[in-house]
Amino acid sequence: MQPTEEERDQTDHTAAVSHPNAAVPPPPSPSQPLSKNAQKKLLKQQKFEAKKAEKKAAEKLHKKLEAERKRKEWDEKLASLSEEEKSKLIESRKGMRKDRMEKRSKEREMKIERLARAKESGQNVVIDLEFADLMAANEIHSLVQQIMYCYAVNGRCAAPAHLWLAGYHGEMESQLQKLPGFDKWIIEKDKRPYIETFQDQKEHLVYLTADSETIVDELDPKKIYIVGGLVDRNRWKGITMKKAEEQMIQTAKLPIGNFLKMSSSQVLTVNQVIEILLKFLETRDWKSSFFDVIPQRKRFEADSEKYEGETEGEENEKRDNNDVKKQCIGTKEV
Repeated sequence: MQPTEEERDQTDHTAAVSHPNAAVPPPPSPSQPLSKNAQKKLLKQQKFEAKKAEKKAAEKLHKKLEAERKRKEWDEKLASLSEEEKSKLIESRKGMRKDRMEKRSKEREMKIERLARAKESGQNVVIDLEFADLMAANEIHSLVQQIMYCYAVNGRCAAPAHLWLAGYHGEMESQLQKLPGFDKWIIEKDKRPYIETFQDQKEHLVYLTADSETIVDELDPKKIYIVGGLVDRNRWKGITMKKAEEQMIQTAKLPIGNFLKMSSSQVLTVNQVIEILLKFLETRDWKSSFFDVIPQRKRFEADSEKYEGETEGEENEKRDNNDVKKQCIGTKEV
């Protein structure tokens, strides 16, 4: 599975990742009754969950009925043919299936080759997973889904980044292990904190956080960029900046404000940040990277200039998301 557009819409490139399914904290104890505003939010969330469950059930039923319909059509078609025609049709179908499997195998091999090459010379990007203790299980689940999306998108890139997962344990590790083919992912997995992993390269560490005063102009291949993973719902503002300062490592923020005006705060999901970085590595163009990834509803027109193809990009993004979901679920080897 991959994050829905709503799920991908609430975290910033500091690693603060948010998700509507994980947004509502558990109700307080009877001694601390919910406020009217909190009750409204909880009711809204419950309606959202109910609608989501109904939609999922409807999609499952539709898929089952469609499979039965196709099976019936195939049986009827075979029944109407002579034995010779039936044999030819079956052989033709087997050949088409073989061609598809060979194509997928070739694509898989090319993907493995690209990711292996990225481990040698790709841009190092670390997803910091040390904030798991601050999140509930459903919030961790939201982040894990976004990590799956990051891996899928990176695998499709012509020149992928060298992705790292660092500092994961407990519930985070448990949920990661449930991802399809996770054990065979071509990605760096280090349960140690990144500060330990890169202790000999500390001067190259750069934590991406919206609270930084330093703006990234260009991605330095020698640098190791860190994206924090935290479903914070604004509960932990400034936490990644504080962490970087305590560790005495560099910080920086993406130059979003130089190219567009956000309709709210400069808040992006982890997978959006990763995808922006990947697109920049491919195009060396921040503006196109932001406009291709950041949903239109989250931004105003930049300096009254309409970005060409903007609406089309939004529609393409939705279609791409469905493709990524299929890739993630169907990937067993990588």
